[in-house]
Amino acid sequence: MEKLIRRLAGMEYLREEPLSKHTSFRIGGPAELMVFPRSTRELAKALRAAKEEGIEPLILGAGTNVLAPDEGLRGMVICTRDCLSGMKRRGNRITVKAGVLMSRAAVFARDEGLGGMEFAHGIPGTVGGGIYMNAGAYGGELRQIAVKTRVMDMSGEIHEYIGEEQGFGYRTSAFQALPCVILDTVFRLTPDDPEAITARMQELAAKRRASQPLEMPSAGSTFKRPVGGYAAALIQQAGLMGQGVGGAQVSTKHAGFVVNAGGATAKDVLETIEMIRKRVYESSGIQLEPEVRLL
Repeated sequence: MEKLIRRLAGMEYLREEPLSKHTSFRIGGPAELMVFPRSTRELAKALRAAKEEGIEPLILGAGTNVLAPDEGLRGMVICTRDCLSGMKRRGNRITVKAGVLMSRAAVFARDEGLGGMEFAHGIPGTVGGGIYMNAGAYGGELRQIAVKTRVMDMSGEIHEYIGEEQGFGYRTSAFQALPCVILDTVFRLTPDDPEAITARMQELAAKRRASQPLEMPSAGSTFKRPVGGYAAALIQQAGLMGQGVGGAQVSTKHAGFVVNAGGATAKDVLETIEMIRKRVYESSGIQLEPEVRLL
């Protein structure tokens, strides 16, 4: 690790940095080395250094859809949120860097008089994380508007994926199978009145506040939507609202969320997830698949 750190001369990094500070669950032990590149050049430098030292780095954005282990992670974590920032418009398209929060991207589009990204306004996390998992809400998904995505491979080389090459599916993309870092995405939008866009965003925000436990640490929806039903309804029908292990529990506001009710560990969350899957399968015969990424 000392040799790797010497290769990162001039870059910001922290040793034994608690992952709980960088995840929306507020859970996770220390990362042996967490690096904060400030540009794509520094990102390439960090990736090449890790490759030369035989280390496979973990890429972390806003940490909103992940569960970090209690024991932490050995090796290198690269935090991209502050490095990949910036947005620009060209015609009816906007190019958004991967570290930009989806809420900011939606507001930028609105201010430019471009509609079609309203559904993403309330989705936590960065555009890079959203593209990685094809994030969506209220009938909208990023695949509907994503035209082109650029990525950086582990050697620091840049590649483009256009249209269907992005490989979008339900909560998945081609990038999940690629050793790469998402750099930016071009979105095709539609000219619209900013006031009308604002009204739609406010309507969706009100729905979220009324139905989701936004005041409690979580990683958003815990499970993918199963064929033939909805995870939240199946969990509620199994009588699991408010139940859990340790500091983790099924939200009493929205059964599709496992929340950190106070002092939850990753072990608590994992055991709660397995309890839910077991009980739902027993009551419905449907096997729920976690949406949260387990680091």
